[in-house]
Amino acid sequence: TLVGFGVGVARRPQVQERMTEQLATQLVEEFQAQGVALVIAAVQTCRTSRGVCPPGSVCVTSAMKGCFRTKSSSRAEIMNNAR
Repeated sequence: TLVGFGVGVARRPQVQERMTEQLATQLVEEFQAQGVALVIAAVQTCRTSRGVCPPGSVCVTSAMKGCFRTKSSSRAEIMNNAR
């Protein structure tokens, strides 16, 4: 399932940007998708505990593969809807 992909990758300690890219790549490979658009919004407690960000701050990362990477109109539509 899609949730299984996310849980498997997210439980490893890593930066959110790398996790987003790994998940998008796995989705393309597993489902042989023509394109994947992945947007992740997460609260990064490690940054909050160090005082880098105020409590509740959300970090948003995205990864575009295939047709979402090559078609700017598709990419723009995804990013507008993700807000």
